[in-house]
Amino acid sequence: MSDAPARPARAARPVKLNVINEPKDSYTGGKSSLCPGCGHDQISNVIIAAAWENGIEPHRIAKMSGIGCSSKTPAYYLGQSHGFNTVHGRMPSVTTGAYAVNKDLLYLGVSGDGDSASIGIGQLIHSIRRNMDMVYIVENNGVYGLTKGQYSATADVGSKKKKGKVNTTQPIDLCALAINLGCTFVARSFSGSKKQLTALIKAAMSHKGFAFIDVISPCVTFNNNDESMRSYGYVKENEVTLHMTDYIPHFNPVEEIEVPEGHYRDIELHDGSTIRLETISENHDPGNAIAALTALHGAETTQKHVTGLLYFDNTKPALAEDLGIVDTPLIDVPETALRPSSALLDELNAALLG
Repeated sequence: MSDAPARPARAARPVKLNVINEPKDSYTGGKSSLCPGCGHDQISNVIIAAAWENGIEPHRIAKMSGIGCSSKTPAYYLGQSHGFNTVHGRMPSVTTGAYAVNKDLLYLGVSGDGDSASIGIGQLIHSIRRNMDMVYIVENNGVYGLTKGQYSATADVGSKKKKGKVNTTQPIDLCALAINLGCTFVARSFSGSKKQLTALIKAAMSHKGFAFIDVISPCVTFNNNDESMRSYGYVKENEVTLHMTDYIPHFNPVEEIEVPEGHYRDIELHDGSTIRLETISENHDPGNAIAALTALHGAETTQKHVTGLLYFDNTKPALAEDLGIVDTPLIDVPETALRPSSALLDELNAALLG
């Protein structure tokens, strides 16, 4: 036997907690079964970080999804949150019903370009125009990844997958569509831009109304070749960033910093949080819908991808306010308050029959 002294036990690493004393593990989910390198996994990691850093209780979040590679991802994050995997394209409608009876949850919808821009586009349109309180993330890779990589409705003209012909069909720009419908928070990002995407999702979680984020998310199996306009290499070389984005939560004071005028703009969100846009382009005002549409059109004509907060409006009432839904979520309203008594029904029937 060796006389060597036993090694001292390794000290346990301290667990970092967020503002509500929750470890990050409380916001994780199962192991991903997506293709290694898929951009969707990077978005899942950002969602975990955003919810944890914002200090949102996991059981106050409802994950909503449809059908597609993107809609598999809710299994990989927020394992302690509510979840509903709907049929193809119907996630916005199911979310509307859930919101109507329990508006106090944070509804986090994750969809794909096939789910949102094709079969579900009608559902998406009406959710936007109603300004329902939810975060709607499109994991946009330009193809149907579950069915061998056919072009989706968002595929860029001139883009080419690993196999097949060049796409010649005009795409649907979901951000332009959202702006034209009056969406109150519209942004575009890239799954490889972790800092920007994290700030945008954190801000969207604090927004009162419909927050739409289109995330370019390369499909490594079918659409990550040099000829594709949604490959990692192409987006990195052709991304036009409107501004650097920072998020300051409501529980941290906004720091007073001295910078030249016009180099940043602070936008206050509903809960008192702030999204700080640094190095603002002189040609872009996030409060101007025409400027946002012009930026999108300019990027399309030059075959580039413009990213950042495209449009923001905090003046429109959200759906609950517009409908006059009571402050107490309907799920918590007692049956005695929801159902009229027998005496009241008899009185109503007598008046109608009288």
